[in-house]
Amino acid sequence: MDLPGAAVAKALKTPLQLVDPQQSATEHTLIKRLELKSRLHDALLDRLNFSVIDKVEDEALRKEVTSLVSEVLSKEGTPLRGEEFKKIVDELMDEVLGLGPLEPLLADPTINDILVNGHKSVFVERFGVLERTNARFRDEKHLLRVIDKIVTRIGRRVDESQPWVDARLEDGSRVNAIIRPCAIDGPSISIRKFSRQPYSLARLVASGALTGPAAKFLEGLVDARMNVLISGGTGSGKTTMLNAMSAFISEKERIVTIEDAAELQLQQGHVVRLETRPSNPSGGGAVAQRDLLRNALRMRPDRIIVGEVRGAETFDMLQAMNTGHDGSMTTVHANTARDALSRLEQMVTMMGVDFPMAAIRGQIASGLQFVLQLSRLSDGRRRVMSISEITGMEGDVITMQDIFVFRKTGRSENGDILGEFIPTGIRPKAAEALIAAGISIDASMFIREKVQ
Repeated sequence: MDLPGAAVAKALKTPLQLVDPQQSATEHTLIKRLELKSRLHDALLDRLNFSVIDKVEDEALRKEVTSLVSEVLSKEGTPLRGEEFKKIVDELMDEVLGLGPLEPLLADPTINDILVNGHKSVFVERFGVLERTNARFRDEKHLLRVIDKIVTRIGRRVDESQPWVDARLEDGSRVNAIIRPCAIDGPSISIRKFSRQPYSLARLVASGALTGPAAKFLEGLVDARMNVLISGGTGSGKTTMLNAMSAFISEKERIVTIEDAAELQLQQGHVVRLETRPSNPSGGGAVAQRDLLRNALRMRPDRIIVGEVRGAETFDMLQAMNTGHDGSMTTVHANTARDALSRLEQMVTMMGVDFPMAAIRGQIASGLQFVLQLSRLSDGRRRVMSISEITGMEGDVITMQDIFVFRKTGRSENGDILGEFIPTGIRPKAAEALIAAGISIDASMFIREKVQ
């Protein structure tokens, strides 16, 4: 016979606790605070002329907001401590000038990604690990208003006819937003934050993503104008690596970058940045990466950098690599270096032209020289898993050899992945080309030290 819940609790000599009182009290306090901020925001909407808000100095606006908060709190008889009062004013300033609850997260340098799953649930990624935050929106309309503020700044839209959109913030952070009916549980926002301090290969070495000899080898590949494909899964650090390697391109070269949403941070003086454009409300006016790539070939580029190949533009990129645009780089979503080449093959076939597979593989083998495989491991760390060289064709198969690889050796007590990034002992086929380009190649960098 089943006992009632109270009897079970008594039998186990433990208190019956369906709801954590502390958590419930915290939730209640948060709701009351959101309600107060909602009333204050409504009062702001009534008082301020938002059509000229961008012409008002921040200090004058803060005085107006502070005065309003004091007035409303006085009428309601709701006292607030100095720190809490200042926090409410700061949040209202964020509502008026920024993106509301997202502003503190955008300002936090330790956060890489901000993930909004409906108006009540906001997660962030710090150091490769997801964690839930206390940030939340008042309701779904509040979240939709923030999404609208993001997309209208760059002339894009999101509504029932076009329920998702890719955009970017003024600081360069990449944003994807999707709303109902496609987002069943309410609007969702994914923000990949723009790093204010671009990663260098030295910083990647310091973080353990690769070793000093491997970084020196990658620098040599850029100097010697090798065509490089950077492969990896979502959030594995492909764009970070592309930025880090591009730092070694000479200031004397003309670089053309092509992206869906501009996020590359090239430091050279002679850079032309191109970005795709979605279709307008009438369904026309779209500009695809392939259109931009074809146009880039007429712009006298020394190097072409495509943020990520996703479709038929892959063929044009390979054509460019095979016709004198050496030193070009791009990224692709794939789990291994071999899978990356298969992905290129598939994307070339998306053109709708019946190319023989042997011809497509021949273009890949002659156009690309190296593939970097990146991964975000289960402990949250991003690492280079391999640096592989494309050596040619054997029959209909593209041949490759690993120059550096990451070997896993186990896990630490706190769950960190243990391993080492080591040379395989194979001297690259391109070593002579590197030396001919004036790159100093030390044979010892390809020799694995013997473990005693």
